[in-house]
Amino acid sequence: MSYPSAVRLFEVGVRDGLQNEKEIVPTHIKVELIERLVDAGVTAIETGSFVSPKWVPQMADTADVMASVKRQDGIIYSVLTPNMRGYEGAVASRANEIEIFSGASEIFSQKNINCSIDESLERFQPVVDAAKKDGIPVRASVSCAFGSPFGEEILAGKVAEVSKKLYDMGAYEISIADTIGVGTPIKVTKVLEAVADVIPLDVIGVHFHDTYGQALANLHAALEIGITRLDSSVAGLGGCPYAPGATGNVASEDIVYMLDGMGIECGIDLKKLVKTAWFISDFLGRPPVSNVAKAIKSKLN
Repeated sequence: MSYPSAVRLFEVGVRDGLQNEKEIVPTHIKVELIERLVDAGVTAIETGSFVSPKWVPQMADTADVMASVKRQDGIIYSVLTPNMRGYEGAVASRANEIEIFSGASEIFSQKNINCSIDESLERFQPVVDAAKKDGIPVRASVSCAFGSPFGEEILAGKVAEVSKKLYDMGAYEISIADTIGVGTPIKVTKVLEAVADVIPLDVIGVHFHDTYGQALANLHAALEIGITRLDSSVAGLGGCPYAPGATGNVASEDIVYMLDGMGIECGIDLKKLVKTAWFISDFLGRPPVSNVAKAIKSKLN
């Protein structure tokens, strides 16, 4: 069995993690969270999204966050841009990467962005074209790739089809997302192998939720077939406002502990990461869901 020697973690806690919090997290806390994550070794981070504050109030200060963060060389500061207005916000904020998203579930697409999967791809084409012209890399994700919150059967071929369309549009990375955390290792392997049949393996990423406690097992399955792009969320923050029952993303600390134990390099200092997890968790008034963050806390001083 051969595992990759190194992987890259894409930290989603600041955007995907915090967007569900009912209480607005102040700008300065988000900025400190980003800077702590970078200090811990994170090299790619989802810093916010340029979406309507009406729909996602937590992200209303993304421009302020981007203006306040002390940028470090070699770090990707990525923002979600659902349309041209969002793209203009990303450019104005000097984001060095944008994200777009589609899905493998028609019902989820309708409830999330009020259009079909094909319509969502058409909407993103002007955004991708503008990014190409401006030399800004585009990252994409495919939601509900392993199951739908609305009972639809999600076929591996559909996930592969959407992934290929996003790749052909110009996305350099396609993150295959288990939005509701229902995936299991065998299903993960089948879906990822189907996607790898139509786009290069090295552009495929994975995004797992730990709703049923399967995230690390699913990540292990992804590593077994050579996936090196892993999404993670500090302290296990997050969920999905449009997916009933979806709980948090897999915790960055749990992933790093597993990678360290497997001898797979990720460039992240686990103790600094755990301190960061407790920083944001203490602010939110609850402990991290991460087992590793809880286990290591007493060893931090």
